[in-house]
Amino acid sequence: MNRVVHPIEVESYRRLRARLDTSHFPPLTRAVVERVIHSAADLDYATDLVLDEADLEKAHAALHAGAPVVVDVEMVGAGITRRETVCRLRDAESGPGLTRSAHAVRLAYEQVGPGALWVIGNAPTALEELLTLDADPALVVGLPVGFVGAVESKAALRESGLPAVSNVSEKGGSAVAAAALNALLYHPTSAEEKL
Repeated sequence: MNRVVHPIEVESYRRLRARLDTSHFPPLTRAVVERVIHSAADLDYATDLVLDEADLEKAHAALHAGAPVVVDVEMVGAGITRRETVCRLRDAESGPGLTRSAHAVRLAYEQVGPGALWVIGNAPTALEELLTLDADPALVVGLPVGFVGAVESKAALRESGLPAVSNVSEKGGSAVAAAALNALLYHPTSAEEKL
């Protein structure tokens, strides 16, 4: 992906790295941690995020091979650049024991099937619903924000054993979830590194 980086972003990363040494992280982990911190101006994400380099490598390959990207809300999709996303929230309906976000996850899974990258930055119930499906995701970016259900849904994601990016605290949100996915989008593939 040929991406022109704006001088403001270059300076932002320079300042970030002056305040926090990220050089010990493996390449994709470093890319995700730095982009999430950059999106929130919150250095605490360096110790709050939970991710695995091997999971990120597989997700990076799937993403660059064209795997679908599903988001829980349009705001997450708006933050993901240069990639179409699937969001079924407008089509979803709530019902007894089912939030619109959870129903949207069901609809999206019916549309994309297994192997997608799921990016959840808003609704803990969307993440909870995803965990009930046999979605076989390439990656789950589970960074919903909030005081109700966010911590618990992210803990359940980690306990599920699915390949994931999550965090321990209540923090999260659309911008950081999109940033985590963008980090994988922007990171060069092996073929691009050889150019």
